[in-house]
Amino acid sequence: MEPITLYHNPRCSKSRATLALLEENGVAPELVYYLENPPDAEQLRGLLQKLRLGIRDLLRKSESEYSDLGLDDPSLSDEIVFDIVCRHPILIQRPIVVQGDRAILGRPPENVLKLLEDRP
Repeated sequence: MEPITLYHNPRCSKSRATLALLEENGVAPELVYYLENPPDAEQLRGLLQKLRLGIRDLLRKSESEYSDLGLDDPSLSDEIVFDIVCRHPILIQRPIVVQGDRAILGRPPENVLKLLEDRP
């Protein structure tokens, strides 16, 4: 069975709830504290591919950085957005749960159960 990784922000209630839900289901995920160790552009692309989302779908529009950095400008290229997000990981929706080639955004935390349902 492939390990489960949780891109985690311990100050986020949804992230803490997702971790608790995983643990309640017997899963001890590898924790990636992405604010301390942000993904680079290649890692971020890999996560988006697993999530089946585009870069703008992963943005936290409620963060002040979103408007401060002009991310509400639709003319910004994806490359520019990737660069900004890699330098400001607070903009990444959380939590993200990954197992193998699949990933789920834990909003709401119960979404993670879909990933667990398919486990052997």
